[in-house]
Amino acid sequence: MKSHYSMEIAGLKRELPLCKINDDLYIAAFIMFGDVEITRASAKELLAKAPEHDIMITAECKGIPLVYEMARLAGENNYIVARKGPKLYMKNVHTTYVNSITTENRQMLCLGESDVDALKGKRVLIVDDVISTGESLSALEKLVDEVGGNIVGKMAVLAEGDAARRDDIVFLEPLPLFDREGNPLD
Repeated sequence: MKSHYSMEIAGLKRELPLCKINDDLYIAAFIMFGDVEITRASAKELLAKAPEHDIMITAECKGIPLVYEMARLAGENNYIVARKGPKLYMKNVHTTYVNSITTENRQMLCLGESDVDALKGKRVLIVDDVISTGESLSALEKLVDEVGGNIVGKMAVLAEGDAARRDDIVFLEPLPLFDREGNPLD
């Protein structure tokens, strides 16, 4: 059994650990946290492919370093994070729910009133680290639509499995799924 998958992302080589989803399915874990080099390189490449937009949004939490760096490079002073739960400072909270392949339980995503105001009527770019099943992406799309934002693009560093066949997202590299021996699935 192979324990890692080697790939190049934004011109940088990385070894991604293989993680068991069930007896027959493994994924390669792409973790941007703590990897400033890959975050900066990925943000730069994604931004070069990004459509015109007014504001970016991501889901808490793995997309935060990426969307921060993209906003910084673009000279934008704001981005939105859909939180996993309401915070005390959030007023008039707007929520939706998501089932993610990497999280055991259903998750809540929510926006506060100031986030809603920042998105309403704006050209919104959705950004994430990995798009896999598309559940998190769908939840973000639902939130943006419900609060009156206009989605102009959906981007990720990696598109995993069938997500790589989608024509409605922009991504830097495809990421295969793996069998129990660590071999990429078609």
